[in-house]
Amino acid sequence: MKKIISLTLSLLMVLVVWGQDVATEDTLTVAKDSVSIGSHTEFAATKLSDDNVTKAQGDSAYMRNDYASAIQIYESLLTKGEAVEIYYNLGNSYYKTDDIAKAILNYERALLLQPGNADVRANLEIARSKTIDKVVSVPDIFFVTWTKSLINCLSVDAWAKLGVAFFILLLVSFSLFFFSKQIVWKKSGFIAGIVFLIFVVLSNVFASEQKTELMNRNNAIILSPSVTVRSTPSESGTSLFVLHEGHKIEIKDNSMREWKEIRLEDGKVGWVPASAIEVI
Repeated sequence: MKKIISLTLSLLMVLVVWGQDVATEDTLTVAKDSVSIGSHTEFAATKLSDDNVTKAQGDSAYMRNDYASAIQIYESLLTKGEAVEIYYNLGNSYYKTDDIAKAILNYERALLLQPGNADVRANLEIARSKTIDKVVSVPDIFFVTWTKSLINCLSVDAWAKLGVAFFILLLVSFSLFFFSKQIVWKKSGFIAGIVFLIFVVLSNVFASEQKTELMNRNNAIILSPSVTVRSTPSESGTSLFVLHEGHKIEIKDNSMREWKEIRLEDGKVGWVPASAIEVI
């Protein structure tokens, strides 16, 4: 029994370390020039000052209703690294200039980094309400919908940190099981250990799912005012339907440079010029 538990703990240690690698690698990839402060992500002031542009300058321009300058500053900041708050403010700036497609694009990018951000999600829904296309998506099974909502309530970093916390609690529970002399504490430690074991596994699996979605990025936004979806990757292909700016699509085939095969929420597929879309 002790050998089995020891082996389980060893495997869990590998799993937790892997989860931390997921979070660390992701942070270095998408936010290497940013630091986390509370529930927001902001760029380090010292780094930005060296480049003669700061987030505060963008915020000041936004408050003055100088949205063109704010957009320019926020776009410049994003060339140094991704951050939730920058994408959010950039989306707000584009929304104020009635560029709904780019507003949606930047809100979606913010949600990739922080899926549980209620402010970003609320503004995204407002922006979507301004779009022309209204496509009814094919509903998932309730269990799949619930699981996706659970995974998206936290970021990859948050899930990885939860995995570490649950692993520590798991060690405490097993310590009670092994070293306590009272039967009640042994039973409590064993039951709690099983629960925390499940939480450790789920936290790391959810962190992995978040990282996969963040790194693959197979969704895009239509930026052209309108685009004709065709049956083949050619202007001579049969016209299937028309999409308008701001519509979110899934890239089904990314193998061609000039054309992309896309899929809509309702299952429709077709080809659009790559110049008409931008990857989230």
